[in-house]
Amino acid sequence: MTGGALLRVRRLPLDTGRENVAFLSARCQALRPEVFRGFSRVAISDGAATLIASLATMDHGDILEPDELGLGEPAFRRFGRPEGAQVSLAPAVPPESLDAVRRKIAGQTLRPDELGAIIGDLAAYRYSDIEVTAFLVGAAGFLSSEELLSLTRAMADAGTRLHWERLMVVDKHCIGGIPGNRTSMIVVPIVAAHGLVMPKTSSRAITSPAGTADTMEVLARVDLDIGDMRRVVETCNACLVWGGHVRLSPADDVLIGVERPLGIDTRELMVASILSKKLAAGSTHLLIDIPVGPHAKVRDGHDAMRLRKLFEFLGDRLNLAIDVAVTDGRQPIGRGIGPVLEARDVMAVLARAPDAPADLREKSLRLAGRVLENDPMLRGGAGYARAAELLDSGAAMAAMQRIIDAQGPPPAQATLGRLTREVVAPHEGVVAGIDNLRLNRLARLAGAPVAKGAGIELFRRIGDRVARGEPLYRLYASEPFEFEFAGAAAERDNGYEIGAA
Repeated sequence: MTGGALLRVRRLPLDTGRENVAFLSARCQALRPEVFRGFSRVAISDGAATLIASLATMDHGDILEPDELGLGEPAFRRFGRPEGAQVSLAPAVPPESLDAVRRKIAGQTLRPDELGAIIGDLAAYRYSDIEVTAFLVGAAGFLSSEELLSLTRAMADAGTRLHWERLMVVDKHCIGGIPGNRTSMIVVPIVAAHGLVMPKTSSRAITSPAGTADTMEVLARVDLDIGDMRRVVETCNACLVWGGHVRLSPADDVLIGVERPLGIDTRELMVASILSKKLAAGSTHLLIDIPVGPHAKVRDGHDAMRLRKLFEFLGDRLNLAIDVAVTDGRQPIGRGIGPVLEARDVMAVLARAPDAPADLREKSLRLAGRVLENDPMLRGGAGYARAAELLDSGAAMAAMQRIIDAQGPPPAQATLGRLTREVVAPHEGVVAGIDNLRLNRLARLAGAPVAKGAGIELFRRIGDRVARGEPLYRLYASEPFEFEFAGAAAERDNGYEIGAA
């Protein structure tokens, strides 16, 4: 400690992302800021709890008093102490698990206890982004089968582990990359209406224009705690909630936050990420959707087969029944890209609207049918027909409404963006290809998912004939500068390949 000097905690309305950041006034007399300049991290303690954070000096005299320690929003939330709590400050001792990280970078194989220590420190936010990156680089270079198994178990054990009083708990996950692919929001109510338990936890978007949690939040509250989540599942057989609020595999959230900007996306790390969260959620049977296409995460059938075998290997060792569906990932699913537009597609399918997207309905039925096939009381091959029966009878829509009512209203009403622009075909021809990554990028430039009403409404699909000047899709935005950014980017590259008629 630093001579027993105490500071008062002050909450600062600053979003510092994944990193814990603390702020010390330049006028602080009890602890001179220059003492800590040789240390990258500090330990903040009140005797009962300790938080590791990066330290910054605040020169503006009106924000922090000399005897205050400011904590950004993430650090204040994680520390869990009230404003005014007295804390001491000391240079942080580097986590011992960093020695194992260095060995991994050198190409050595790590023991289960070493991987467990690394994941424990990650989940406790004891690593800086640079140290997280070092571990990712080492793990991306090589992970043995046993290391991958130990890593997945450690990630699942580092946070909340849910247990359900059921022999069978089903789940479904798509590896992502396909715009508008909101099948989970249709599969879940179908499965719930049948009577199987499906506590679906989903992520928010990181690099896409919408995650399942972002889209569901258009309809209902998703930031439920564990008690509320259990209540909803007991009432409705299922839920559709944000996994980050219940701390399922929290180390994975830290890793993902660094992986995505760096473009580190190995098969092994992706499988560990997915299965650790499903294991923590208490799933016993899991359907994995692997879309394959030239602009999807998985580009061809050979890569899909290797990924399937990796899922099956880990599933066998983790006592998790895995079923893998390889699906068409050449183009978006549904008509909408962005939370409000995707929610509109989902509700149209559930409501059996005549103009509901046929591709979203069909894919959802096929996936739901495969999940239902886990029911030992259902005859083999009858899953699709049962799923269609539950959807067409209105039972799935009723189940979805029960889930929405049980989770509660969304935090704010979301409406479509008021600014619109149609992107048209530059010449006559046939749509030969659609770049999923480009459309995701354009929808994000328009403001999605932060602006829930921003996004893209698709008018043309692969194989459609188009005339010169005919609309391919419509951009929606809420803010003029985002509208201009997205429009200009669409002019440069609209994401559509128009071939000869």
